[in-house]
Amino acid sequence: QVQLVESGGGLVQAGGSLRLSCAASGSIFSFNAMGWYRQAPGRQRDLVARITSGGRTNYADSVKGRFTISRDNANDTVYLQMNSLKPEDTAVYYCNANKILNGYNYNYWGQGTQVTVSS
Repeated sequence: QVQLVESGGGLVQAGGSLRLSCAASGSIFSFNAMGWYRQAPGRQRDLVARITSGGRTNYADSVKGRFTISRDNANDTVYLQMNSLKPEDTAVYYCNANKILNGYNYNYWGQGTQVTVSS
């Protein structure tokens, strides 16, 4: 059973920074990709940033240049460094791990961590 545990959320003023962490129960190298998604009240869950096992990254347009995703394979942890935060970044942030096995797509989710950016 895969477990993903997020930490690092909180309340920050606009322009500030936070770093989110996602610790996996197993080797993150076994996943095709890991990512961060966010969901604001009344809205759908959207991709924020993603990193593949090969280290390729992609970001939502709204966070490009401000957020950086990285992975520490030795500690089975993925990070999201968030700089120049804006009130519209306020949401619950979820860690995701994706695995493709025998043609099937498996997704695992953490419990989420709240990020609130005050103006």
